[in-house]
Amino acid sequence: MPEPSPFMRAALDAAEAVRGATSPNPWVGAVVVRDGEITGQGATSPPPGMHAEAAALAGGEAQGATLYCTLEPCAAFEGKRTPPCVDAIREAGVAKVVVALEDPDPRVSGRGIAALREAGVTVETGDGREEVSRSLRPYLKHRQTGTPYIIAKFAASLDGRTAANTGDSKWITGEAAREVVHRERARVDAILSGSGTVLADDPALTARPGGILPGRQPVRVIVDARGRVPADAQVFSGPGHVIVAAGEDAPDAWKQQITATGATVIDCERDGTGVNLQQLLPALARRGIMSAWVEAGSTLLGSLFDGGHVDELWAFLAPRIIGGRGAPAVGGEGVQRVADAHALREVVVEQVGNDILVRGYTGRWDNPGD
Repeated sequence: MPEPSPFMRAALDAAEAVRGATSPNPWVGAVVVRDGEITGQGATSPPPGMHAEAAALAGGEAQGATLYCTLEPCAAFEGKRTPPCVDAIREAGVAKVVVALEDPDPRVSGRGIAALREAGVTVETGDGREEVSRSLRPYLKHRQTGTPYIIAKFAASLDGRTAANTGDSKWITGEAAREVVHRERARVDAILSGSGTVLADDPALTARPGGILPGRQPVRVIVDARGRVPADAQVFSGPGHVIVAAGEDAPDAWKQQITATGATVIDCERDGTGVNLQQLLPALARRGIMSAWVEAGSTLLGSLFDGGHVDELWAFLAPRIIGGRGAPAVGGEGVQRVADAHALREVVVEQVGNDILVRGYTGRWDNPGD
């Protein structure tokens, strides 16, 4: 994979610094370069703030300069809330724009680059394309499929158990692994869990990297087909918003109790194991949720894998054996043949404290940048 140029690397670093804080817009970085020096740098602000290109241009002299940006600058389209970046680039007198990746959003795709070229601006594409494609996987899938990017996480013993046969699960992995989880929670739009997990552990499901509770919290999404989670569960008392995906036939009185906490209840059709995920996931995407980090029991994880919804897996394995009838990490119907198992691509294995983290891409969605 070709390495990004140093200036595109700077734009990528700016983008990564705001990952998780820009939805439903993508995290984008941009730098202005004149005479071989960076004179301005910017990244996407939360809506309705500046886009990366406008922020970079505001910070440096751009007449005759080159602008490096990780994603195609936006053009005008109906309903747009911010001024088009192509206009800001043209008005600033930028001579050249280097774009890593074209925007797959059909309202923009190719139109931003075409508008710049029509205005006499030189445009080059492809610098850093592969790395930007990986960074923006959630955004790309959201725009291409209308569903969120799903990252499944579980912590298990070496024999694949996530709890003892008594239900006890604290703690299988160590503090270092839990810190990684909090860091990743802070980078997504939503944390998805099931009613069984909430009933068993009463988790807060907040992001607390470094033990600090940041003001921006991912949406907490609880899948509860039968209406079992109590309104006084800890998940409803933390900062940020909560969505409960309930079966259409769940008790109305329970739904009223949940909405009284400030949470939103989404009515979903039922399927064999719970709510219809084919219906729920697009509904979450329409609410601006581009990425979801799943911390759930074997039933929900199994349903997500069975449906081909999981795009990335983070499996934390502790060097211990639980044995017995402890809970498996992933349930569901599974596959009939080992050859049909859900295989990981671009696998990374690393030690986190005393634990091992195995992560990689899976699922049906094909990122053109992979």
